[in-house]
Amino acid sequence: MPELPEVETTRRGLSPHLEGRSVHGVILRRPDLRWPIPPEISTLLPGQAIQGVRRRAKYLLLDTAIGSALLHLGMSGSLRVLPGDTPVRAHDHVDISLDNGRLLRFNDPRRFGSLLWQPAGETHELLAALGPEPLDDAFDGDYLFARSRGRSASVKTFLMDQGIVVGVGNIYAAESLFMAGINPLREAGKISRARYQRLADAVKQILTYAITRGGTTLRDFINPDGAPGYFEQELLVYGREGEPCRQCGRLLRHATIGQRASVWCGYCQR
Repeated sequence: MPELPEVETTRRGLSPHLEGRSVHGVILRRPDLRWPIPPEISTLLPGQAIQGVRRRAKYLLLDTAIGSALLHLGMSGSLRVLPGDTPVRAHDHVDISLDNGRLLRFNDPRRFGSLLWQPAGETHELLAALGPEPLDDAFDGDYLFARSRGRSASVKTFLMDQGIVVGVGNIYAAESLFMAGINPLREAGKISRARYQRLADAVKQILTYAITRGGTTLRDFINPDGAPGYFEQELLVYGREGEPCRQCGRLLRHATIGQRASVWCGYCQR
């Protein structure tokens, strides 16, 4: 599943092509993706100017004066800005045509993505309970320390809780915990404030760097321009179970934590 850097990379790629353009029309080739596509997408979005392209967690919002189209890429979704006469391929489920003859096309082979509507001045229920953005100033060691008190869940599970902080999925949680030198199995409530500050700093550093490198290409995901991301080549622990640690040379450990595959170094991460 695309994580925050991939979604942010998509946002940055789309923004110059969408902001300031008006929606000419919407073509829905199916009535639903993960959930039914609300009628507002077809009835209210056409004729509106796209004022901005925002990201909240792993959601993209196309903002207009009356509301926002809320998009999630799911497991395998992708968005492309294409010439209006581009032939339709398999799994091209949605076209949002623009006033300049181009269109925004949503392709999603597995249909785990979504296209929803958020009226102006409201917050969609999917966004209402989300934690802070990891790159915002509100996310720091003090915040993590305060939210972790009394929690017996593993620190990795805690870090991936979208109510605690958004957008830190399995890949970036593993890499951040490695950079901070924290064992992912440790109880969240037993980690010190100082170590949480190192973890918050690691999350910010890794996510920022991954965004500059185009995110992490998984099996299905490519960037809006069709080019793969490059951060995957630099992963230190994720997906490297049984290989030597690049820091100390010892074999990396692995286990399932919160139903997710987890890899760490038992020597470098305490």
